Amino acid sequence: MQYKSIAVIVDIVGSRNAPDRVGAQRAVREAFDRADAARPVLAPLWSTAGDEFQAVYGSLADALRSTLIARLVMPDGLDFRVGLGSGEVREIERTSAGHPIQDGSAWWAARDAIEEAHRRENSGSPFVRSWYAAADESADFVATVDSYLLLRDHLVSAMTGRARRLAAGALEGRAQLDLAESEDITQSAVSQSLQRSGAAALLAAQQLMEERGAR
Repeated sequence: MQYKSIAVIVDIVGSRNAPDRVGAQRAVREAFDRADAARPVLAPLWSTAGDEFQAVYGSLADALRSTLIARLVMPDGLDFRVGLGSGEVREIERTSAGHPIQDGSAWWAARDAIEEAHRRENSGSPFVRSWYAAADESADFVATVDSYLLLRDHLVSAMTGRARRLAAGALEGRAQLDLAESEDITQSAVSQSLQRSGAAALLAAQQLMEERGAR
């Protein structure tokens, strides 16, 4: 079976030096479980080898939203890198545990994307965590998505733990009063945090990406 989709490859930043690698892997899975709760996902995140994970989404909009929420809800001190690839996914077979073994241009693009994110991170842009590549989109569209990801990564990397939690809650559609109660702060403080941290602009950019061609 072959179909067009968004392949996602995730790896844990600095996993070799993590004091609790099992806990870090669990945190990534839990972050994506939360991110995917309200949106359809073709193949939920599964572990492949070492500290690498894979997932498949039916649209770029879903992949962008889920990877953003997942990164925002990661515990302090833990982070991941992600490559998103658009193209064809072909399922070859399934493992005894039910995980798919897949191939196709989307996976090749996702591999290129995560390697590019890693290269940029090591070449003077330490905030870079995400990249997008496509075998079936125009160069202009790919550049637009990657420009969004660069700005997204910069904003998220600069956020405090509370700012990330508030941004995640807002992205999930929670009311500011609800977020204020969960953080034991005022609604005004939530609004100010969303503005100061850049979360409000980030949410607007995400919405625009979803409305204008990232479907």
